[in-house]
Amino acid sequence: MRVVKEAEKRRNEILDAAEDLFRRKGFDGTSTKDILDHVGIARGTLYYHFKSKEAIMDALIDRFSDRILSAAQEIAVDKRIPINERIVRVVMALNVSGGSGEEYKEHIHKPQNALMHQKIQKVILNEVPPILTGIIREGIEQGMFSTPFPYECMEMVVAYMNTVFDDDMVDMTDEERITRIQAFIFNLERLLGTESGSLMYIMEMFKSENGDSSSGK
Repeated sequence: MRVVKEAEKRRNEILDAAEDLFRRKGFDGTSTKDILDHVGIARGTLYYHFKSKEAIMDALIDRFSDRILSAAQEIAVDKRIPINERIVRVVMALNVSGGSGEEYKEHIHKPQNALMHQKIQKVILNEVPPILTGIIREGIEQGMFSTPFPYECMEMVVAYMNTVFDDDMVDMTDEERITRIQAFIFNLERLLGTESGSLMYIMEMFKSENGDSSSGK
């Protein structure tokens, strides 16, 4: 057991060092030697745990994704929370803004971290729709929503949010962003077959995300 614990500790030390270096120098700007020097280990020890620098990046993405997806899933299945509130809280749990998450968001958007950004987007597009779909199906059972395609609706929603509302993908003014949000909610209500205006509470989520309750910025 001690050997297993020591191996896990060493593995996490490597991941912590790599995360720090990727944040400061970018994935492309960090060499395996940089990681070796940072941790103070031999090359053989590094390759015992990870076969390549990309394997380290994948493990970092898995660690980060597990943390936020677990939090989102826990909220999604909590039937004590009203459905509309659950949808917002799940999305907010996936949001990396604020605190160390803001730093993480900033460094994955750097050009030298393009591959990491791409891999994280893939995780989001594959893992988030199923979480939201469970909530939508509950809403259908309760008569709140009406759609034969709950998963596909959520896939469209996540794909749109993960591109158009990604600061690195689409340039827009504050006014254009507000219009996009209004159009997004307008079309989401139709995708889900719910009453017009019933999802306008989502505007508050975007305002909260951007730290401005008056302009949506």
